[in-house]
Amino acid sequence: MAFSQSVRKSQVPVKCNLCENETIKWKCEDCGLLLCTNCRDTKHSKIKNAQNHKIIDIKLVGVHSEEVDFSNIKCKDHPGQLCCLFCTHCDSLVCPICIAKIHKKHDLIEISEGFNTKIERLKTEQSKIRTNRSKLVIKKVLLEQCKSRENEKYTKVIHTIQNHGKALKLAVDKYIEELENEVSENLKTIMHSIDTDLDVILRSMKETDDKNNETEELIKATDIDKFFREVVKIEKSIDIPVPKTQSSYNSIPTFVPGEITQSNVGILQSDDIPVELNVALNIISEYQTELLSHVSHIIPCPDKSIWINCNLDEKLMKVKPEGNNLKTISTFNLDVYGMAVLPSNDLLLSIKGSRLQQLNITTGKLTDTVYDVAPLASIAIHINSGNKVVVGGKNDKLGRRAVFVMNEKGDHETVYEHDQHNQPIFTYPNSITSTSNGNIHVVDRRPGSDRGRVVVLGQGGDVINTYTGHSKINKDTQFKPINIVTTPSDNVFVIDLETEVFHILNNIGELLTHFNAKDYAIILPFSLGFRSTGQLYIGCTRRGSISKEAKIYIVTLSGC
Repeated sequence: MAFSQSVRKSQVPVKCNLCENETIKWKCEDCGLLLCTNCRDTKHSKIKNAQNHKIIDIKLVGVHSEEVDFSNIKCKDHPGQLCCLFCTHCDSLVCPICIAKIHKKHDLIEISEGFNTKIERLKTEQSKIRTNRSKLVIKKVLLEQCKSRENEKYTKVIHTIQNHGKALKLAVDKYIEELENEVSENLKTIMHSIDTDLDVILRSMKETDDKNNETEELIKATDIDKFFREVVKIEKSIDIPVPKTQSSYNSIPTFVPGEITQSNVGILQSDDIPVELNVALNIISEYQTELLSHVSHIIPCPDKSIWINCNLDEKLMKVKPEGNNLKTISTFNLDVYGMAVLPSNDLLLSIKGSRLQQLNITTGKLTDTVYDVAPLASIAIHINSGNKVVVGGKNDKLGRRAVFVMNEKGDHETVYEHDQHNQPIFTYPNSITSTSNGNIHVVDRRPGSDRGRVVVLGQGGDVINTYTGHSKINKDTQFKPINIVTTPSDNVFVIDLETEVFHILNNIGELLTHFNAKDYAIILPFSLGFRSTGQLYIGCTRRGSISKEAKIYIVTLSGC
């Protein structure tokens, strides 16, 4: 917009032309005055003939030129009539006859207001299109990197096979040729897999470009009759989802030379971990908390404040970054086992006992909720995308461990306690998350134990997978998961407490990739939380010190 650009260049605050208030929101196109809301309603109206002046939102200055005419739009249903208003109920232009017959009790606004509302909506959707295209570009780059690596690996493996073949007797030449063909077929299969996803990405990019151009043309339209005929169509088709592609791809098998004998020339051996898309992590901020032991749970809020707690310190805090420090907004002396944010922004807490409690963030008052897992004590809490409350519970005396899925009335819709063979599923459901396909991922590890696992539960009540770590990562140190969270791209982050490794799983609990927190100078990660913007918040613990060392890191991620 021309006006906002000029303000940025000059860096001089623009004030209301009538009262010097810097909060300007309107412009009179007849007077040329910039106005705040108060002066628009009080002072400007006193100007002679001001009732006939055209006042527009400052955001729309320069968006549409004055050739846009709202006064000469013919009614499509009543020849000879001109449209005079816009019906928000029916999403259509109306003339006086239309109003009298159909729209009398509907919400009617000025055509220009309806026009501007549609323009703003289109801009919002256009922004989504551009955001989705950026995601497509990232995926395209990662896929091309993957393809390049596989081509390089293919060349290397073929070279190794050929060098080994030269040392063999003529009797094994046929087998060498078979090995080369097998590698080529592997490459063909892998390239087909990658090219298929690339084709999907490229077609989606073209579709988003076409839709963006179509939207841009409509935004610039001056034929208002055509605009309102076309805008309904484009609004219905403007949302183009980013296509899902594979998170990892099979890799060319490595050639392992054998003894130079006809029976053992060599074999093609698959890598333990499939070739993976790159994960990039960048630390934005690092903060020291007031918690002595560790950050048991961390929940970022939309206003950039953060809920943190430590059950060992029995302290729940709301803090907010200010510069390089954390400002304490509120503190509660509570022994919290699990926490989640309700749609009301109040906190849902697991505090000793079976019934969950709600902390009113305005009054600080605790009240009982309808969510109860008696006769078990609640441990972990998660609220899924459908606002179902998922709670992990235990009862040592009864020897029971279970995960409950409850609706807003507190009804137990699903209880996960025994597997298909009527054996207990859990030892201690310590942390819970869920993915868009409805699967529930549970960290099952008793505090202090030397090993744990991630149990993946299906919507039907069955265990569909169990992840117990990776053979190389956890070769010498057992897998000890401590916290789990779902990424914005619907993968699952798991902290391995002992190795300080992040395991990244897909939505059925299969390992996609991993990286070590120590490689990024993040020490002893303990808890995880994502903001809606995609930033990852990491709460940490300490080893053996009584000083305040429980830190928080805010990072950005790509590739996962």
